[in-house]
Amino acid sequence: MSWKLKIIGAAAAILAMAALAGTALAADSDQSLAAGEAHAKRLLMLMDKDKNGKVSRQEFMNFMSEEFNRLDINKDGELDVSELSQAQIRGFSGKKTGGR
Repeated sequence: MSWKLKIIGAAAAILAMAALAGTALAADSDQSLAAGEAHAKRLLMLMDKDKNGKVSRQEFMNFMSEEFNRLDINKDGELDVSELSQAQIRGFSGKKTGGR
């Protein structure tokens, strides 16, 4: 599998986790909606390297590549169930955690 497909797969997994987290938050009312927005803004700030308030395709891909590398604990170029189940996605806890 090419590295681009691996990055896209990792991005899909990360976005799916984010969607699940957002869905769980949304069920708790307006306060949870505000918390979800705060998490989204934190994630945007992590990706937005040029600090223009937007995330370009290149910034997004760079972030996903960095996340893939961080989550790939055994550095074999693939993410497995164990690595993903241990994963903490940056931007949701306010700090970089999990993995190495």
